[in-house]
Amino acid sequence: MDASSACQDSLPVSSDALLKQLDDWGIAYQLHTHVPLRTVEDAKAVEDQFMVPGENALRLKNLYLRDKKKRSYLVTLQQDREIDLKALGAELGSGNLSFGSADRLLENLGIRPGAVSPLAMITGAEKGVAFYMDAAAREADVIYMHPLVNDRTVAMTRDDVMAFFQKAGVAVNWV
Repeated sequence: MDASSACQDSLPVSSDALLKQLDDWGIAYQLHTHVPLRTVEDAKAVEDQFMVPGENALRLKNLYLRDKKKRSYLVTLQQDREIDLKALGAELGSGNLSFGSADRLLENLGIRPGAVSPLAMITGAEKGVAFYMDAAAREADVIYMHPLVNDRTVAMTRDDVMAFFQKAGVAVNWV
């Protein structure tokens, strides 16, 4: 199955259900639809369609990682940040990290490859996934991310993203 909204009903929490939950919590977002995006390069090709020139925005890349003790991590970083998994593992105090499988991604975050997003912590929090976010998010006015599918992007203010984490019971660790 793909990671687009066409297959959202096969997810533990559909994109539509997530957006309804945001509405119910009073968390504002602006929804954009587009072709499915699987990589940062794909996203860069379409972001001019909906990004506001000059806004202090954070565009993301997300890594679902596991350590040797089978602990799961979602690490959300500025999309152009270079990653050294060994150094990241040391910074997180987890030792060696590797990418989690598509099956574990679905089991622990309720999403498919290509749609990894901080909003997946709606499922990840209850599954014990540790969440780490780039400290650059503290300075961003707007954060762009997928709402559990890769053919939609939401723009949310930093305060609304933090409100989501609080409502979803997500502990944010800064990296």
